[in-house]
Amino acid sequence: MYFVGIDIAKRFHEAVVIDERGQVVVKRIKFQNSHSGYCKFMDAVRKLNPPVEFAMEATGHYWFSLYAHLRQDNQIVRVINPLQSDALRGLFIHETKTDNIDAFIIAEILRIGRYTNTEILPENIHALRELCRHRFYIIATASDIKRKVIALLDQIFPEYEKLFTDTFGVTSMRLLENYSTPEQILSVDSQTLADLLQKASRGRFGIDKAIQIQEYARNSFGIILASSSISLIIKQYIEQLKSLEYTIDIFDAEIAKIYDTFDCKLHTITGIGKTLAAVIFSEIGGDIVKFSSVSKLVAYASLYPKNSQSGESINSKGHLSKRGSPYLRRAIWLASFVAAFKDPALNKFYEKKRAEGKDHLNVMGHICHKMLSIIFAVLRDNKPYIPVSTT
Repeated sequence: MYFVGIDIAKRFHEAVVIDERGQVVVKRIKFQNSHSGYCKFMDAVRKLNPPVEFAMEATGHYWFSLYAHLRQDNQIVRVINPLQSDALRGLFIHETKTDNIDAFIIAEILRIGRYTNTEILPENIHALRELCRHRFYIIATASDIKRKVIALLDQIFPEYEKLFTDTFGVTSMRLLENYSTPEQILSVDSQTLADLLQKASRGRFGIDKAIQIQEYARNSFGIILASSSISLIIKQYIEQLKSLEYTIDIFDAEIAKIYDTFDCKLHTITGIGKTLAAVIFSEIGGDIVKFSSVSKLVAYASLYPKNSQSGESINSKGHLSKRGSPYLRRAIWLASFVAAFKDPALNKFYEKKRAEGKDHLNVMGHICHKMLSIIFAVLRDNKPYIPVSTT
C-alpha cells in the first residue's frame, strides 16, 4: 500500500510517496497544474504497485481540479483539513529529510488514518453555493458604487438626497444618467425634464416634480469645480449599477431554478425567500442530518458571542465569532431582521426584550438563534413553516 501526499499550489503541485511503514518511496514529484502536468504525475504513480491512496489539503480552490481528475480516474482521494496537518508539522519538521515537508506530512496523516475527510459537495449543491456566494459579491460591489455616487452628489448637488425617497430608484437613476449636475438640469426646459420623469416613473412624476428639481438645482450649494468630470464619473457608475442589477436578476433566476429541484421548504419561513433559502441550504450542505441538534447548527453557523478575557475580567458583550461561513451568518441575519418585525411570535419576543432594556443588536442575536431553530425544524421535518399566532 502506498500513500501519496500532495502539496497544493497555484501553478505547481508537489507530491511525496510513502509506504505502509512510513518510509519515503518517492521523495519528490513536481508537476504543473495542467493536463500535461497531471499526466506526468499519474505516469510516475502508475509505476508503483497498487493499491495507492491520495491525499491533499482543502486550501483555497486550487485543489479542486486535481481532485476532480483523480476521482474521474477512479482513484481513492482524501481531502483533509489543514488544521490537522498543522498539528503534526512541528513534530516532523526536524525529523524528516525530505525537501517537501508539507507533502510528507499529508501522506503521513493519510497513512496513520487520523484525519477527518473534508466533505465534497454534490455538483448541484456546489453550483448553488457558488451562485449564491458570487451574488453576495455583486451586491457588495453595487453597494460600494452607490456609496461613491452619494459621496460625489454630496459635493456637486448636496440637495439631491431630498428629491427622491430612493436615490437609486428607477426614476432617479434615469435622471442621473442624463442630467447629473445642477448645471445640466438647468440646461433643459422644464417640459423636457417632465417628459423624462413621467416616462421613467410611469406617470407618477411630471411637471411639478420637474419644477421642484430645477428649483433645487438653481439654489444648490454644491461645488462647480470639476463638475463636468464628476458628472462623467457618476454617469459611468450608473451604467455599472444597471449592469450589476441585470446580473443579479440573471443569478436570481438561475438560483431559483436550481433550488426548485430540491424538495426544500425553507422559503416558507417568514423572512426567507428563495434566494436566502438557497444560500442557507447550500451553505449547510443540503443535508441537515449531519447536525444532531440545533446547538450543533448554531456552532456551525458560528452565531455565538466571542468573549474576550483578560485576567479575571470577561467581556460578555463580545462580538459574534467570525469562524464558520460568513455567507450563512449573513443570510441568517438578513432573514432574522425581517422576521423580527413580520413574524408574530418573533416580533412579540423582540418587543418584550426591548421593553426589558435590551439593545437592538443583543435582541437580534437571540432572534438569530430562534431563526436557526426554525430552520433546523423545517429541514428536519421537511414541512412548511406555519407562524405561531400570538392572539
